[in-house]
Amino acid sequence: MGLLDVKFMKVTDLKLSRKISLEEWGAQLESTGFQATELARAVDLLNRMYADKECTRFLAFTSNLMASGLRGLLMDLVEEKKVDAVITAGGALDHDLLRSYREYGVGSFQEDDAKLHKKGVNRLGNILVDNAHYVFLEKWVQPLLKKMHAENRVVSPREVASALGEKLARDKKRSFLAACYKNNIPVFCPGIVDSALGLQMHFFKQDHPGFAVDATGDMKELATLVLSAKRTGALVLGGGISKHYTIASNLLRGGLDYAVYVTTSGEYDGSLSGAPAKEAKSWGKIREKAQTAVVHGEATLVFPLLHALTTQA
Repeated sequence: MGLLDVKFMKVTDLKLSRKISLEEWGAQLESTGFQATELARAVDLLNRMYADKECTRFLAFTSNLMASGLRGLLMDLVEEKKVDAVITAGGALDHDLLRSYREYGVGSFQEDDAKLHKKGVNRLGNILVDNAHYVFLEKWVQPLLKKMHAENRVVSPREVASALGEKLARDKKRSFLAACYKNNIPVFCPGIVDSALGLQMHFFKQDHPGFAVDATGDMKELATLVLSAKRTGALVLGGGISKHYTIASNLLRGGLDYAVYVTTSGEYDGSLSGAPAKEAKSWGKIREKAQTAVVHGEATLVFPLLHALTTQA
């Protein structure tokens, strides 16, 4: 079979200059090939998802991204109301809270980790977080847990995230959780216990045995959100519990109609993190005829491009 026997697009050479605009550069990606073409497909798909007024849009991301400079872009999506619900992991709540009051540092991937430990510094890739931040976290969180406990002994992860956002908003902090709270966007966090916040809830429970976090407490709200949607779509940055809870919840309605993945994982080991969008169709987590794009690349490189190019549209 020759080229003319199948539908194809001609590969064209990139043309760059100091004066080229973002839009002009982005317009060349589709015919570049490899991940550039998939990035262009993802931009087009996101533009259609954002423009679809009858689509309930999910933003899913891993905790580590909140420790990075992507936090500002994730806030943009919420403040621009491009998403209707957020699904993330427990560490994202920690990082957003801490970065609202304290600074994180940038080091290198080659740091001497034994020396960092002696200095009370934790490494997350090349991002450095001081132990003192977690002392602050304890002093900040414990009074809030006491207040929540006085009002209701059993709380859901979404209620915890909302309470954090409310206090951050009262403190006039520009934070992701505060933005979600002010824009009435629910933050679902099924793995909330696996975090520094979860540890603080454990400490609190030692003196308040009746305190409990109901991990299933949000499922009715999430199910209602999914089942009442005309269409659903998701931007998924990374894998793990954030990714799976997003696509699994959409199983209830026969799957997502739009899905854009950004990932560094491969499918060879059968893990959920590396599972491509087409695999989710076998489960009914993404519809058989859904529009999907999977960009293989690290999120701090890929997502700023996606965000900038969709912002221009």
